[in-house]
Formats: sequence, C-alpha cells, structure tokens
Amino acid sequence: EFAGKVDLIYIDPPFATGSDFSFQVEIEDEQFTKEASILEQKAYRDTWGRGLESYLQWFSDTAFLLRDLLSNRGTLWVHLDWHIGHYGKVILDEIFGENNFINEVAWVRSAPRANIKIGMSGGHDTILVYSRSNAPVWNTQYIGLSDKYQESHYRHVEEDTGRRYRKDNLISPNPDRPNLKYEWNGVTRVWRVTKDKMQKYHNEGRLIYTREGVAEYKRYLDESSGTPLSTAWQDIPPVNSQAIERVNYRTQKPETLLERILEIGSNENDLVLDCFAGSGTTAAVAERLGRRWITCDLGRFAVHTTRKRLLSIPDVRPFVVQNLGKYERQAWQAAEFGGAEQAAEVVGQYRRFILDLYGARPIDGYVWLHGLKGGRMVHVGPVDSPITPGDVTQIAIEFRKAMGTGQDAPATAAVDVLGWDFAFELNEVARQQAEAANLNVRFVRIPREVLEQKAVDQGDIRFFELAALAVDVATSKRDVTLKLTDFVIPPDDVPEDVQRAISHWSQWIDYWAVDWDNKDDTFHNMWQTYRTRQKKKGSAEPLQLQTTHRYEQPGEYTILVKVIDILGNDTTKTVRVRVG
Repeated sequence: EFAGKVDLIYIDPPFATGSDFSFQVEIEDEQFTKEASILEQKAYRDTWGRGLESYLQWFSDTAFLLRDLLSNRGTLWVHLDWHIGHYGKVILDEIFGENNFINEVAWVRSAPRANIKIGMSGGHDTILVYSRSNAPVWNTQYIGLSDKYQESHYRHVEEDTGRRYRKDNLISPNPDRPNLKYEWNGVTRVWRVTKDKMQKYHNEGRLIYTREGVAEYKRYLDESSGTPLSTAWQDIPPVNSQAIERVNYRTQKPETLLERILEIGSNENDLVLDCFAGSGTTAAVAERLGRRWITCDLGRFAVHTTRKRLLSIPDVRPFVVQNLGKYERQAWQAAEFGGAEQAAEVVGQYRRFILDLYGARPIDGYVWLHGLKGGRMVHVGPVDSPITPGDVTQIAIEFRKAMGTGQDAPATAAVDVLGWDFAFELNEVARQQAEAANLNVRFVRIPREVLEQKAVDQGDIRFFELAALAVDVATSKRDVTLKLTDFVIPPDDVPEDVQRAISHWSQWIDYWAVDWDNKDDTFHNMWQTYRTRQKKKGSAEPLQLQTTHRYEQPGEYTILVKVIDILGNDTTKTVRVRVG
C-alpha cells in the first residue's frame, strides 16, 4: 500500500545487544519490571541471536524493505553509533548505491569524559543519509552566527540606523574577465558584478569606499541567514533529566534533532515513517510540523509512550493504533500442529489444544463457535491476528443461528472469546455491541505460558478476563458529566506483591481521554488527564476521575471514553447521551 509513497524515513534501530523490551512500571511507591512479551523476545533473538552476524542480516533485510517504501523524492536517515555505523555504511552503499549517499552526520550528544586511559572519549552518534534518486527533497538549513563571529566579522555600525554590517570585496579574483572590466568612481578594476549591478548597489546605498576610492559592498548582519549547516551537529543537546519533553524512555532522542531532519528532508503534508518508534519523538515532531506520519514498534511500552505523547499535543489530528500479526505464535503453531499444507487440520488441532487447557468441550459444525464450557459457547482466536469488533459481530450472528439446534446448542446467551491479542479499542466497545444483541460476552486472554511445554505439563496455565470499565453519566441541560467508578484489569502481568500495594482501582490507570462527539470514526482526543505523583494527605487525588463538558448545540451525541492502564493496555467505552 505504501511502496514508493514515503517521503522521509528516520530509523533509530537498536545499537547493542544489551537492548531488550522490558520496562519499569511504577504503582505508588512500588516498582516492577514488565518483562518482554513472546513477540518481543522473538524479535530480540532474531536480531541478536547469533551476535553481529544476525544483526547485520536483519539490518540488510530491513534496508531493502525501506528502500522500496521510499518515494523518488524521499530520503532515508539511519541513526547509529560507533558499534554499527561503519558496517551500516557498507550495507547501505550496496543497497542504495554509492551515488545516492548524501551525508554522514555526526551528532555530538555529550561532552568528552576525562577518565579514558587509552583512546578518546566517544561523544557522538552517526546519522547516515541516503536518497532514492538524484532529486530528493532538500531544504538547506542555516544556524545562527555566534556572538564572537558577529563581533569579529560585522564590526561596523551605521550611525543613522544602528545596523551592523561587514565590508565585502567587489574585486574579482579572476583578472581574465574582460566583460567585467570597467571604471567605477575613478577606479578601473575587474569587478565581481556588472556595471548595471554596481549602479543598482549605488542607488540602494549599499556601496562604501576605501581611501583609494575602491568600492566595497555593505552586507548587513540582519540580512544574513546564518551559516549553512554542516555535517557536525554540535548545537543539539540530548534530553536531560529536567527536560519538559522527557518521557522516561531510555533511548529518547531530542525533538530538536528530529525537527532539523524533517525540515531538511520533507515538506508540509509529506509522509514520514519511523519503524522504531521508541518514545515517539518522530511522530510527535511530524505532527507538530504538519507532516503525515506512520510509526510502529514491537514493544507495547513504546506504543503506550508514543500514544500518550501524541494525545498531549494541542489539537492533535486523529490517529489510529493498529495491531499486526504475531509471527512467534505462527512458528509455534506450525511446530506443534503442522505446516501450511495441512492448514485446516492444523487450525483444528490448535483450537482443540486451547479448548482443553481452558476446560471446554470442542464442538463441530460452526465457523466462529468452537467449544462449550458451563453452558457458554467458546470462540478461539487465531494465533496471527487480534480479535476485532468485526469478529464479535460474526460470532453474534452465528450464535443466533445456533440457538436451539442440536446437542451442541448453547444453553445460555453467552460466549467466551479467547484471544492472544485484542484490537486496541475492542473490549468495552465490542462488549456493548454484543449486549445490544442480547449476548453476554467475556473476553479472555490466552496466556503466553501456553507456548511453554513445561507450564502446560505442570498445569500452570491461567486464563484472565480483559479489563472492565464502569462510567457514570449525568446530564443537565447541555452539560454532561462523566465519572469513572470502577476499573478492573487482569492481574497476570503484575507480581502479587505489587498487586497487594493497590489500595484503589484508580491506581491501575495511567491516563484517560474523552472524545465528546465521535462520528463512528477515529478517536478524537478532546480532553485528557494524566496520573500525577501521590499528593500529601488531604490534597487532590493523583488522578482526576470526573470531567464535565458543555455542548454548544442540543442533540444526540456519542461519547468515547478511553482508559490506558499502567501496562499500556487500552480500554474504550461508548456512551450515548441526549442534551437539550
């Protein structure tokens, strides 16, 4: 879909084998490490499993894909450090061609250290820049002149205006230019400009003369764009501990760095891609600069951090968070039950395996309904895609057809939907959708321990229901007040000692946001609030749980309430109101 359509790609891939996908989660005064998911562990092994060899193979494969995504006017910016930079240059030269190499930028991010005994202190990263063609978008940038430079080069000041200026030589360095040889102010020289241009300078008051009568050009400081940017970027510091933009993501890059890159290599409304989102700097800067953007990451914490950062931008445009397939589980399914050549049999065996672990009895004859447990129908989601609201619609349609038909007919209007992943905005939205069809639906996560034979053999498999959100709604004329009254998340990712530290359900919430007038499209962030650190006793709560909105016009409105928990999971609830 996007082949040949991306105008700028910036990537900041992992540099060293110490990188992984775990992250620290804080609940009040308790901290714990959220371990990498199965997909994240797989990505880590594929990238670094054989050390540098596998990394360079992965890097080469990635570069080929990125080249195909670039438009003919596009550029690729690859951010590396001393571990990988020299290898990356060789690979990119081969893939893009040496003629399409533009620059090697040295971003000086730290001051030299004094405790180096042998060698020199490393204080810069490397950014390799390549183009897809010989006509990329390129907007030359300038940096301001230093005070020292201004004082040494623009030493003269006009008495009438106070403007600083410098004197530029108008004599040509090439004496073999007979067409530029003429007399001016009684002095004959080979000049840099034509006589007509010299007359224009004279009329504009831009000429000043030496004691010998030789004309010089008056160049004003306030007309200078500065010095053209070089490849040594020493004026952009890293994100420090007190920076407003800091989001506590260890590889976070400063916004000024991405601003410079996007301003050089793209124009307004161009499409920008960063497929190693990290803290979301590229997407945040692209949004503020009026670029279209796509960003992605394998780490849920990266997606969580990026989304939270984007929602904090005033007047942020609507955006969509999407899940992609999980190749680790595909590999597990193939290894356990067979390859693609026996697709139908493989899927059947996989479903029976999950149903057995869940304690359900397999049933046949249906497409969307696969088992029975305690009078409730059971649906087993695929390994390679998330459960979506569309899936729930199909389950509900098939359930109605199954009512009262044979021994496997459901005893109650209820379905358990088992899935590895769920679309980011599925839980409460699909639950309400099912309730509208008089169907009680529970969304249950298939635990990653299913992939571990030892856990299966020991019976250590536990299934947990997804988060549930309760919201009270009060209306008064054109005012609508929302109040969060309960929020429950599955505890499987949280250590028991940390769970015991939870004294109120609101401590599970990192932030929540509201779209006050959803048109059945993308979530529009119209209000949000974030968790703050615990205040002193008797002061305000660390998280605001209530908000009021006044509508300008009477009518019916659909409100979306989005809650993001401390692990980055998304729960969305739909509320419909009428105001007068």
